[in-house]
Order: sequence, then C-alpha cells, then structure tokens
Amino acid sequence: MLRLSPTERVGPISKTAFLRDYRALGKPAIFEALTVSWPAREKWSVAYLKHVAGDKQVPLYDSRPAQGRQHQHATTACMQLGEYLDRVSAGENDLRIFFLRVPNEIPELMADFAYPDLGLKFVKKLSVLFMGGKGARVQMHFDIDLAEIFLCHFGGKKRVMLFAPDQTPYLYRVPFSFSTLFGVRPDAPDYEKYPALRQARGEIAELGHGDVLYIPSGYWHYVLYDEISFSLSLRALPRRARHLLTILYNVAVLRTVEGMMRKVFGQRWNERNERLAVERTHKRLGLV
Repeated sequence: MLRLSPTERVGPISKTAFLRDYRALGKPAIFEALTVSWPAREKWSVAYLKHVAGDKQVPLYDSRPAQGRQHQHATTACMQLGEYLDRVSAGENDLRIFFLRVPNEIPELMADFAYPDLGLKFVKKLSVLFMGGKGARVQMHFDIDLAEIFLCHFGGKKRVMLFAPDQTPYLYRVPFSFSTLFGVRPDAPDYEKYPALRQARGEIAELGHGDVLYIPSGYWHYVLYDEISFSLSLRALPRRARHLLTILYNVAVLRTVEGMMRKVFGQRWNERNERLAVERTHKRLGLV
C-alpha cells in the first residue's frame, strides 16, 4: 500500500473550529458526533432501506472503465432497490448505486438526516446516496463540481483513500477526465507499471456506522467497501470566482470535448488518453 497516514478523527465540533481548523486548511477529517441525533443512525440498515424503498427502481453501475463510444458514466443495469439489496447480501460486489439523488428518488429518507450547521451552504437537491457490497471499489477520481463533501456513512466498514490536489502529478490523471488510470490502485500499487506512485502521499479514512468524512474541494478519493454499506453525500459548492471558472471549464470544455471525441473515435480516443497519462506523468517526473 502507498504511504497513507490515518485521517484525523474528531469528536463534537463547533462551526468556528471546523472553519478554522479544517475548511480553511483544506484538511480532511472524520467527525464522529455529527449524526448522533439523526434517526438514520438508528434506522439505516439493509432491512430498513428495503422496507422504505424496496420497490424503487434504481440505476446501477459497475467498476469497469467505459469502452469504445460508451459514455463515461453509462449505467450497467436498472432494478428494484430490494432486489439489489438481496444481491449484495448474497455476495454481489461489482454493481453499485452511484449518485442517487435522495430528494428525487427516495424522498422518504429525507426526514432521517439533517444538514450540519458548520458554516457551509449545502445544496439540498444534491443530497445523494452511494451503496456497494463487500469488496466493491470505486476508481480514483475527484468531483467535477469541486464540491466540499460531507460523506455520512452507515452500515458496514468502508475505507476512503484521499490525496490532496497537489498530489496530482503522481497519480496518472487521464487527459480530459476526472479520474486516474483504472489500474492505479492505492490499496495494491503496481510500482513497476506506475513508479510515480512511490512519491504520492495521502490519507486513509476508515469509516464505521455513523461517521462523517469531510472531503475538501478537489481532493482525489478512492473507495473500498469492506462490508455492505451506504453513504449519504451532503455537498456544498464553491463560491470563489477562480473555483467557479474551473467548474465552468470542467463542464463546458473538458467534459464536452471528451464526450464528442469518444463518440467520433471510440476506443482509439480512450487508448490515446491512457497512453498520454503514463507518458506525461513519467516525462514530468523524469522517469523516462
């Protein structure tokens, strides 16, 4: 595994302390007490989600990278939430629920949580649910909207490996993408194939039921589901002009160009970008 220090764990915290010690410094943290009063802390389980929303149709995603002209975020399947939960309980570990908007898709869950009063303006329409089975993993990426994220975790254990934006030169970012190469795995690094990873420094957040992980804007994250679990992401969008310009560029330029070139050139475009991710990283670091 890469050199990863444990993410700091924090008990009860005030708005002033959060803004001063974590947000201002762009520092991740695990807050242990933010969900103590939430009904979700007592209720949320596989059985509860089946009871409340088992008949809801949900889109599902797998861990394989998009191929050919396939959209980067194309769904793999769609099924009732109850059926999906039965599958993960039986051992399914590839299909995942990704960015399911709770207010739109499962509004019954809205009464089970609250928005922390920590000086951030959360976008309530972007309260989203993630879910996976034991052994599922999520490719290393950062969020296109540069949101500050409160990842509120329930169920079994999950690990999140975090890397600050200044670690990007070591992570093999794919051009026109917000992900690293699929083979870049912080939990099992291949130093022969990806030698730049030796220089990467990050953190590892080990989450249990009720923990809340603060992920600062622009942080890379790689996720491992050690057990069946689900996380609610509460998101606050940046307001500084330079961040807004970066978001506009990400959405209007990078994502648009990537989508268009993928449609035109298919797998050749994907292979080009994967090759460039390696070549540029190694050239920049003098590894060629």
